[in-house]
Amino acid sequence: MQIGLIGLGKMGIHLAQNMLRNKNDVVAFDLNQDAVKEAGSYGAQTASSLDEMIEKMDAPRTVWVMVPAGKPTDATIEALAEKLDADDIVIDGGNTFWKDSLKHNRLLTEKGIHFFDCGSSGGWRGALEGGNFMIGGDDKDAFERIRPLFEGIAQKDGYLYTGKAGSGHYLKMVHNGVEYGMMESIGEGFEVLEASDFDYDNAAVAKLWNNGSVIRSWLMELAQAAFEKDPHLDQIKGRMHSSGEAHWTIVDAMEKGVPTPVIYEALSARFKSMQDDSFDGKVVSALRNGFGGHAMDKN
Repeated sequence: MQIGLIGLGKMGIHLAQNMLRNKNDVVAFDLNQDAVKEAGSYGAQTASSLDEMIEKMDAPRTVWVMVPAGKPTDATIEALAEKLDADDIVIDGGNTFWKDSLKHNRLLTEKGIHFFDCGSSGGWRGALEGGNFMIGGDDKDAFERIRPLFEGIAQKDGYLYTGKAGSGHYLKMVHNGVEYGMMESIGEGFEVLEASDFDYDNAAVAKLWNNGSVIRSWLMELAQAAFEKDPHLDQIKGRMHSSGEAHWTIVDAMEKGVPTPVIYEALSARFKSMQDDSFDGKVVSALRNGFGGHAMDKN
């Protein structure tokens, strides 16, 4: 199928390759023309403006937005509301706050445009090789039009239509809260090992735990890779940056009276790490860099 892809950053450019590999016709646009040229080198049609991208597409159109959450996404959705036609589809694949997605849904629905909020997990490797997608949208029939896209670009059983608009980004928000807790637990565990009386090979421990143990996971695989490069993570600071989604999860849970002590403590540990260096922070920083390419503060 034909997809207009807006946003060719570290997620978008890999998603473009995934879409092309699955025999989709991608019309790519980004404000960064070097990124547009790169997408063209993989076989995408290229556009130097939003209007040109839309002109190159056949109706009814499907447009995937992959730009930073907040004002960039707001501006892009508002522009598409004015330029697209009724029965076109817009997919927001970024980390947008779910209440903002409700606002975007209302704006586009008024124009007769179908909106889907798509929480995307798996980092840039998932975008490239097969991701995990949580998709909300009010029109289930319209979702059937884009189901083949997700069948191709997702891992096996790696996408779910979650129901009404907002539900996809809400699910991704909670997913990220769970992720915070898991990473904090791994980081604290390795900090205990580092402080022990024993001389552990951290990479060997991570490899061991990832083969048959109860706590095996992709995060443990990433921990092994990080320790193989830097056995005691001496090259990085223990600062754990926060993207905001765990904070959204905690606020929503508090409003609903749902206790989330692990996620709360994991977020608090990130805030504290911005003041104090810790081995726990080094581990979580390395994990975030491993799955999402997030920045690490270097020593």
